[in-house]
This record gives sequence, structure tokens and C-alpha cells, in this order.
Amino acid sequence: MNARVLDGEIINTRLDDVRAYEGVRTRRILAFVLDYIIVALLTIPFAILVFVLGLLTLGLGWMLFGILVPAVAILYIWNTLGSADQATTGMKMMGIRLDRLDGRPIDGLTAVVHSVLFWAGNVILSPLVLLVTLVADRKRTLHDLLLGTVVSRTGR
Repeated sequence: MNARVLDGEIINTRLDDVRAYEGVRTRRILAFVLDYIIVALLTIPFAILVFVLGLLTLGLGWMLFGILVPAVAILYIWNTLGSADQATTGMKMMGIRLDRLDGRPIDGLTAVVHSVLFWAGNVILSPLVLLVTLVADRKRTLHDLLLGTVVSRTGR
């Protein structure tokens, strides 16, 4: 990481380069679609497991179907976005990653909170979440602004 210390605060110089944000909005949307497909595919084996569990428990296990997709998605986000790569599989394919502006790495909890804020923002303020990227610095979304994060290109 290219970083420098200014008044005791770590400054990531890679994130100061405007080229790190070229095409991020489009790449972010495509990564989202890819991650959706991956989560759907990961849900299939767990759904089979829950189905068998439901048979063994005379239907009680089938109540897990209500939380199955969110649980798989949260585990996926925790293990990919919260990893050392700081990117989901879709984000890696699109050449982007999530960074904190304070220079610290993204941990699993921050990754999950980022995702939950994205979904909560879409439920409450649907168009504003993405419209903010048109006026915010570094093409940041609403939940990026709240968490002090930014999505940038990995190769720049």
C-alpha cells in the first residue's frame, strides 16, 4: 500500500490518484450482478441441506428457508470482502476493491455492515443510493460516505 503519514494520520496516496476511480461505477454494478449469481449458486447446496433437515425434523427445519439466502450472502460477504483482498469474487473479476479512507484494512464486520447499509439504503432511499455517486467525491455511494470507505480500481 502506498501510504504516507500526515499529522499522525495515515494517508493512502493510491486513493488520491483520480485514475483509481475511472469506470468504478460500471464495474461496481457488474460486480454486484456477478456476486448475486455466485450467492444464488452457493445457496443451492445449503437449500438441499435444509430440505433434508426439514425431512428429519418433520418440517421444523424448513423454517430455516426464511433466512437461508441472507445467511449465505452474509457469510459470502464476510469471507470475501472481509478478507485480505478486500473484494468479493465479482469485485476481483471487475478489478475493484473496497478501501477504508483511514488506511486500515476492511474486516469482516465492516464488510457485512457495508452490505447491510447498502440493502437498507435501497429499501428506504432506493434511487438516492446510486444517485449520490454522481455528485460525491471519488464516486462514493451513500453507504460508502457513512462508513468512510471507497471503491477503487486495483491496478491503479
